[in-house]
This record gives sequence, structure tokens and C-alpha cells, in this order.
Amino acid sequence: MSVNEVMVLLANPARILADFARWSYARSMNDQHRQSGASTSAPLALVRHCDVAIIGGSAAGLAAALQLGRQRRSVIVVDSGEPRNAAAAHMHSFLGRDGTDPAGLLAAGRAEVRTYGGEVLSGRALLVARDGGRFVVELATGDSLVARRIVVATGLIDELPDVEGLAAHWGRAVIHCPFCDGYEVRDQRLVQLVTHTMGLHVVPLLRQLTARLTVLIADGLEVKEADIDTLAAGGVDVRVATTAKRVLTDADGRLTGVQLDNGTHVDADAMLVGPRFHARVEPFVGLGLDPAPHASGMGNVIEVDAMGATAVDGIFAAGSITNPGQQVLPAAAHGSRVGGAVAMSLAEEDMQIAARPSGSVADWDHRYSGDPVWSGNPNGSLVEEVADLTTGRALDVGAGEGGDALWLAEQGWAVTASDISSRALHRIQTEAERRDLPVTCELVDANAREPFARGGFDLVSAAYASIPRTPDLRGIHNVLDAVAPDGTLVILSHDLEAMREPKHQHHPFDPDAYLHVDDFAAVLKATPGWTIEVNDKRPRPAGSASSTHHAHDRVLRARRTS
Repeated sequence: MSVNEVMVLLANPARILADFARWSYARSMNDQHRQSGASTSAPLALVRHCDVAIIGGSAAGLAAALQLGRQRRSVIVVDSGEPRNAAAAHMHSFLGRDGTDPAGLLAAGRAEVRTYGGEVLSGRALLVARDGGRFVVELATGDSLVARRIVVATGLIDELPDVEGLAAHWGRAVIHCPFCDGYEVRDQRLVQLVTHTMGLHVVPLLRQLTARLTVLIADGLEVKEADIDTLAAGGVDVRVATTAKRVLTDADGRLTGVQLDNGTHVDADAMLVGPRFHARVEPFVGLGLDPAPHASGMGNVIEVDAMGATAVDGIFAAGSITNPGQQVLPAAAHGSRVGGAVAMSLAEEDMQIAARPSGSVADWDHRYSGDPVWSGNPNGSLVEEVADLTTGRALDVGAGEGGDALWLAEQGWAVTASDISSRALHRIQTEAERRDLPVTCELVDANAREPFARGGFDLVSAAYASIPRTPDLRGIHNVLDAVAPDGTLVILSHDLEAMREPKHQHHPFDPDAYLHVDDFAAVLKATPGWTIEVNDKRPRPAGSASSTHHAHDRVLRARRTS
């Protein structure tokens, strides 16, 4: 490395952290692969395009994604799995979901986002940079996302008081919010550690919850004598100039009190602390998105306007990173509001250029902008399933570079190849002309309104077609409606069980955001006039571009009987 390169790195600490984190991630993945016996060769880095990238997948981030998905925007959420309330067993004051496991709420939220085709990736964003009118999000896997807008929903990091044993009880016997968990410690011996003047603000609430309240005011903290007198008159045991040393527990590990540095013990069943907090902004510092001191003096946040816009054009923020006092319900509401604001900003921008650009189209056009992606060979399972069919009119949905469509044309089928990518279709058309094959190419979205001729094809096939989900499963019905009476449907997809294995987690795709064989099978079973002839899992035939890392396929063949 040259001296100039070293100087550039030293001037950009965010880049140093990003590169180190990416190296650490790659090393850990290689270790996992060695233990599983898989190949440790590094996968090729991929670039995904979307309308909006949301960094942080807790309540605020998922609510923003849901709002955007319902506005037909392509959304990719990157979630590192570090919600602020991770230690809590239950969440409260969420209307309709009081007492719910926070993890259960997030699982339901992810499922709802995916219902609208939104993707939720488990991983970490290391660096966000501007590239012209777009943002580039570098992931720990080495992959990247290109987005028109960014939503920062990374939340806060709580910094607990330095008391031995306190962290072990955090989120259970040690709480920080009277509204979140105060009811659960009602009537118990409650000790509050006041390490900042803002801590006294909640004492009246705690006094309402329990008559056995002790307030320990940290040594060196200046408190008005009148305030102490008011609390004492209200029956609160107030002790000043104290320093909590360690948490006391019984033989079963239950919290029983706190020991002070003078050796005295204060009995307790629960404790309340006011942690300092820090905004998670590391990936964004290079953009000038700097946290500002919060009015409480307890930490820092990202400042936003009423619609969630930050000082950096194109970047919005939602949730607790903007307001540390938000519980889960207000955080979700804020995320929903910010998602709406982002949708409006995109819609206004598109209106100005009289266009309706699609993030999904941009994603696939980019993928087909370089070297060939696939092998060019027909899928072996498709070849097997149509071998005994009489040739006729065929529709290949999500045709990609045309390996299947071109092979069908060679067998005598009158083929229509459809895809959302004009670049993919150009490759098909060029190859069809070179081989003198009659293939019709149609630029169409399988989720559009009536994209295919109803009943117009004797064979409809879709091999690994990435059709985003919709609540009404429109893509499935469109594909089924294209099959003529006595026609055949063939659907091929990846085996999802294998795709969820650790060795495949590096791929920046969320398969649950797309339609799968099982979805087609369920609709076929519920729709009169169809017979499922094949629905199985089988080894992927040799010759495909992805046969080395996808060992099995799901294969579905059905016949329309009426």
C-alpha cells in the first residue's frame, strides 16, 4: 500500500471500520463453512437496486417498509438483529398487542412486509455513501445496495450505570421506563438509581406504582433541597450522595438488593435506572449525518423535521434514534409516518420527470448489464417435464436470458418470452435472431393487471422467476389465467430449506419476499379445474450456472382440466 493510500484511509475512519468489519465477517463465514464441510471460496459480490434501503429492522424500520411496500416501492431492509428492547421478554402499552414477545412482533412485521414484496435481510450495513443521485449501502458480506432513498432506523445503544451485576438483570428486574415495565414491578421494593438530574422527573410515577420506593441519588449530583423535601414528604425514601457498587442476588440468581460503596445494603426486588444513550450512526458519518445532543443531556440523537427528513437530502430517520422516549407503539407509528413521507418524496420526484421508474426493473436491468448471468442451457427439470407434451403455444415467465425459451423454440413451440428487464429480453432477441428462432419477447411485469393473454398458452413455465409477493397473490393468478384449457403449468424454484442454511446466508436476497412453489400449489388446490401431476423435490440437473451452490429444486407440474 502506498503512502497516499494510507493517508486516504487515515482520513476516513468510517472506511477503516467498514473494511475491518467486512474482513471479520468473511473470516467468520469461512470458519462456519469449514465446520460444515462446505467450500470456503468467496462468493461473487452482488449489487442490488431498490427504491428505498432501510437500515434497521425493528418496529420503526418495518413500519416504514410496510408503508412503502403498499405504495408499490421496492424496499430492502437490512437488520443486524440488535433491537433496543432485545433483553425484554414482553412489551407493553401497544394497543392490541400488550404483553407480546417483542421477537414475535418483529416476526409478524417481517411477514407483513414480505407480503408486499419487501425484502428483509439479516446482516449489517457498514457504510452508506452518495453516488450521484443514489446512495450505495455497503454490506458486511461485501455486497451492496443502491437506493434512491435511505431510512435510518438503527435505534440507540443504552449505556448502563457502572454497577457490578446490573447488566445481567437488564430488561427484567432492572428496568428504565415506568410506562414500559413499571406495572410489572408494582408494590415491589423498587430502588431507583438517579445518576442524572432528569432521573427525578419520573419519581412521581414510581411513587404511584409502589409505596416501597427508595431513591438513591448519586454522589456529586446537585439536587435542590426543596425537591428532596417534596419527595420525602410524599413518603419516598430518598438517600443522597450514594454510590451503588453492586447488585445483590439470592441463591437462585434473583435480585434482592444493591450494595453501596459504604458497605450498606438496600433491599430491592427491582431497580430502575436511567441509562445514557448513543445513536447508532457509524455507517452514515461519511455523509455528514452527525448526531446532536438530546435536550435531556442524557445522550445524542438524529435530528429530523416533522416528516422524518434529516439534514442530509434523501436520508430520513425513524424511531428511537430520533426520540429516546418512544415506546414500541410510537416508534412503529413514527416509522409509518416516515415511510409515507419517503413515498411522497419519490412520487413527487417521479411526477417532475413524468415517469414511473421501478426499483425492481432497475435491479434486474443492472444484473443483466454485464457478463451473462446464467449458463444458457435449458433447465433439465423443465426438459423432463415437457418431453411428452404436444408442442403449441408456450409462455416463459421471467425468461431471464432465455435458456428455456430458446430451447422450447428449438423443439417447435411458438414461444413468448416475458420479463421485466428490457436488457434480458434484448439478449434473448439477439440470440433468437442469431439462431433463426421465432421467439416473441414481451416486456411485462407478472404482477401487472392482466399481463398475459388469458387462456392463450398450451404451456406456461416459470423457472426461478422472482415474482414479488402481493396480498392477493396476483402474480400466481395471472400465471394460472394464461394457461389454456388442457394446458400445462410448470413451476421450478429453489429449495427454500436449503437456502436458509448458513452457507447460503451471504446472498443479499430474501426468498420469502417472492412467490414459491408452495404458494402456487396452495392456489391450485383451492381452484377448481386443476390437477397437480407433480410436486416434488429433486436434485438440480447438471449444467446450470447455480448447480454448484443450489443442490435441489422444487418442481411443480399441473394440468388445467377445464
